[in-house]
Amino acid sequence: MLFSAARAIALRSGGRVSRVSSAASSRRFISIKPLYTAEATATGGRNGRAVSSDNVVNVSLSLPKELGGAGEAGKTNPEQLFAAGYSACFQGAMGLAAKKLHVELPEANTVTGRVHIGTDNSGGLGLAVELQVKAPGLEKETVQKVVDLAHTICPYSRATNGNIDVKLSVV
Repeated sequence: MLFSAARAIALRSGGRVSRVSSAASSRRFISIKPLYTAEATATGGRNGRAVSSDNVVNVSLSLPKELGGAGEAGKTNPEQLFAAGYSACFQGAMGLAAKKLHVELPEANTVTGRVHIGTDNSGGLGLAVELQVKAPGLEKETVQKVVDLAHTICPYSRATNGNIDVKLSVV
């Protein structure tokens, strides 16, 4: 029932859920049994700080110049953090996919993520992602099979599916 209500809200708001009812927020999880929970707190928005609950991640944030900010040296932004997280998660999913396909990935394999922010067709801001995969020594066709399966396994890929454009390329 909760899913149906959220879906109706999403359909009415052009596919985006803008707020969750108090009934929905009282149920902590709808579709997963958490195995691990990461927690971070941001203060000051895009020109502030983000700190994980264990203080391992403790970064200063700066709005990029391209978005009208100062783009201060030595500071990051949410798009860079998302690119790093998605790339690392996808590379882990590639390892699982390779095992399922009986493929040995070279240790030198890399995933480079690019997260784009810009205006969408409705005039709002949206994201798009490119993941570029390199696996030296493996045939491109083999790597593509691993990448395609990894895209069905990776939690970031599953979360973004149907929400943002994700372009996968093997180089």
